[in-house]
Amino acid sequence: MNDAPLAERLRPKKLNDIIGQSHLVGDNGTIARMLKAGQIASMIFWGPPGVGKTTLAEVISKELKRPFYTLSAISSGVKDVREVISKAKDTGLFGKGRPILFIDEIHRFSKSQQDSLLGAVERGTITLVGATTENPSFEVIPALLSRCQVYTLEHLSKEDLIKLVDDALAKDSVLTEKDITIKSYDALLRFSGGDARKLLNTLELVIMNAPEGKIEITDKFVESIIHQNLPIYDKTGEMHYDVVSAFIKSIRGSDPNAAVYYLARMIEGGEDPKFIARRLLIHASEDIGNANPTALIMANNCFQAVQTIGYPECEIILSQVVTYMASSAKSNASYKAIKDARKLVKETGSLPIPMHLRNAPTKLMKELDYGKGYKYAHDYPGNFVDQEFMPDDLKNHKFYEPGNNARENQLRQSLREKWKKKYGY
Repeated sequence: MNDAPLAERLRPKKLNDIIGQSHLVGDNGTIARMLKAGQIASMIFWGPPGVGKTTLAEVISKELKRPFYTLSAISSGVKDVREVISKAKDTGLFGKGRPILFIDEIHRFSKSQQDSLLGAVERGTITLVGATTENPSFEVIPALLSRCQVYTLEHLSKEDLIKLVDDALAKDSVLTEKDITIKSYDALLRFSGGDARKLLNTLELVIMNAPEGKIEITDKFVESIIHQNLPIYDKTGEMHYDVVSAFIKSIRGSDPNAAVYYLARMIEGGEDPKFIARRLLIHASEDIGNANPTALIMANNCFQAVQTIGYPECEIILSQVVTYMASSAKSNASYKAIKDARKLVKETGSLPIPMHLRNAPTKLMKELDYGKGYKYAHDYPGNFVDQEFMPDDLKNHKFYEPGNNARENQLRQSLREKWKKKYGY
């Protein structure tokens, strides 16, 4: 009997075996085209846990018959990086092709660790493949990011996950010896959260706890097994996303008690405090906005402080900002305004800018009436003058509708006094 976990036994060995990510590995996928050409660039895979980042890196190495080195950002330092690069140089001398260096959780590498990769990537000593669950724009230094292509891996679809389960029952050497019937996939899929590894681990756990003989997997049975084994917080699985979701919804719902409870769950689970602080930054504008602009200042200061001092002291700062934001007045008016504006831009394209608003840096442009008739607001009482700023086709169109709270009601009154009936404030 194979003692390796089911997820490891079923890890794809070829590109065609990979389920999902068709935009990368399908017939016309970006990675598939690169492999057909026999060339691969340094790249970073960005996506949630269990969608195949590590697997895809290994498959690329096998398909191209390249030497493959791997490091984990959690346990590796600059010394480890330099040792691997030295080995890669030696390997390259023997004509085996440019080695691939895979770095899991590259977002956890410090600036100095990332700097140590630059020379080797630039000279072509290695082809770097990094994997991250965090936005590379925030976590990877610009110099390294500019030398890599970033590819987004998506959550697997329901159909992909069902196929994964069916393939496991039909192909795995251990499971094919058992009499297993899936009565319902719903609970399996729900607990997986789109994470293929989590799904296979859940399936294996359920089967291990099933009675001997014919095994029937129902939602009720899956739930009974999983609830017995559910962790307090799993920062690499679906529990991570569930707790974060509950955390943000508790702040949005103005419940500081629930919000600080979920904050504690994340802290106890070892969540990166910068991740929590980033979520607070987003929430400050998305759900509080102009109802309380100070929330964004506090969230930004929180993010800076968390970066400076880290755990354990930063938990106090996080708690202060979380309870403040949960207790604050709420408004999503700014969020809705930019969503509606972007939607209209996509629908209407590049409408002509009114002539009086155009820049006129040259004599010819001035002769063509660029900027003619523009009224400088500060030359008028109250620093305001009634003039048209929208393209002709969008005159009187309103995107920003202030929320019904003290601060935005003041903004509404001010806008009404300025624009009279123009926007219906």
